[in-house]
Amino acid sequence: MLLERIYDEDLAQASYLIGCQATGEALVVDPRRDVQQYLDLAAHHGMRITVVAETHIHADFLSGTRELAAATGATSYVSGEGGDDWTYGFEAERLHEGDTITLGNITLTARHTPGHTPEHLSYLITDGAFTDEPGYFLTGDFVFSGDVGRPDLLDEAAGFQDTRFAGAKQLFASLRNVFLTLPDHVQIHPGHGAGSACGKALGALPSTTVGYERRFAWWATYLANDDEQGFVDELLSGQPDAHAYFARMKRQNRQGPALLGERPAPRAVSTDALARGLSEGTLALVDTRPVDQVHAGTVPGALAIPSLGKAATHIGWAFDPDTDDADLVVLAQDAQTAAAYADHFVRVGVDALIGYTPTLQGLPTLVPPTIAPSELGAFLAQNDAAVLLDVRNRTEHADGHVPGSAQLNAGKVLFHQDQLPAKDAGPLVTYCQSGLRNAVAAATLRRTGYDVIELEGSYAGWSAWAAQQDTPQNEITGAAR
Repeated sequence: MLLERIYDEDLAQASYLIGCQATGEALVVDPRRDVQQYLDLAAHHGMRITVVAETHIHADFLSGTRELAAATGATSYVSGEGGDDWTYGFEAERLHEGDTITLGNITLTARHTPGHTPEHLSYLITDGAFTDEPGYFLTGDFVFSGDVGRPDLLDEAAGFQDTRFAGAKQLFASLRNVFLTLPDHVQIHPGHGAGSACGKALGALPSTTVGYERRFAWWATYLANDDEQGFVDELLSGQPDAHAYFARMKRQNRQGPALLGERPAPRAVSTDALARGLSEGTLALVDTRPVDQVHAGTVPGALAIPSLGKAATHIGWAFDPDTDDADLVVLAQDAQTAAAYADHFVRVGVDALIGYTPTLQGLPTLVPPTIAPSELGAFLAQNDAAVLLDVRNRTEHADGHVPGSAQLNAGKVLFHQDQLPAKDAGPLVTYCQSGLRNAVAAATLRRTGYDVIELEGSYAGWSAWAAQQDTPQNEITGAAR
């Protein structure tokens, strides 16, 4: 048996290719939407992909199940559990508790493990060439290394009300009735790693075992003591913000993401054509340079995506394809680099990248306004309408913030402008921890019409400066005004 983990550092998301070397058949679980890597991996091992399966309706990325099945002719399998509200809207075989998929010598057994979502399936894998007992468990967003999937995303990002409590109890039952009934040696291969918003304490280890989690996971004591309420309370406390684009992912993944097919390479866009498109609003520029270079001068209205490594995450914050019909032109040295950005973008359903420009020369530029920590207090005192905005997670804000600041996560600013003052009310002074997330959020807000000033050094810079002052912190920013 072959088992390969395909990991996306951008979204902290794992998919898996499982192959039977005796027959040359392969199965992929939870593929992302840019599917070439799976095709290349199967070809490398001399295998053909015949089955594609999902664990659940994902919220954090756009599924590639339909895309990979269309590219290979593979049969798709999705959950048939969870009731009418969780029924997939596209053609695929439905799996229920105990159903199996056979792939040569390999058997996958579907186990219904609700909690993170009502329809969630996990897959027990038995390598029949060696044994008739399962040895591997693909747990999706059910069990991670050191954590379990959060049950509050349906409330947090998908518009449901108070489903978190029922979901937390379902997770407790799934752990007790499924996970802890397995032998300690069974290897766990989860759907996410550290950095994912699908849990609050995910470990960085790519895999774990039933026995290790039974003994050391934070939830183990609650299960051992049959303390459901203690488990629920601990699980629901301190969960990080969910990105607003998760709601769109849920909807599209349930309906079935649009098929991309063969995608054309991004084309070079001339300076004249770009300037004209920017003026007409038919094009939007994605500035991919580091934050310090963006701060030295960028194109008015440009989005800021400071690194390829987090391009999917950040474009999901900065661009809403449901409401914005502009085509995207990325600042990139060549078509190959631009195509890499396009691969990241389609993972969150942003399919609008059509071209690239290698330079900003000949385009109008502006220097985004910033303010030093030493100037912040006086500025706020002189501008009563100014709003100080922390764009970090609410848990970070709770651990310490610039006094007087409101909090709205960078992943929500575009989608929750109702929580911000009117665009003509006064300037927003924004900050994150180090400045990277703030650059993304600030550029996004400027493109929508806000007057945004970025705090130099963000919270880390302000904290270092404030520590050198004799004045109490709440007086430094005029928070008592």
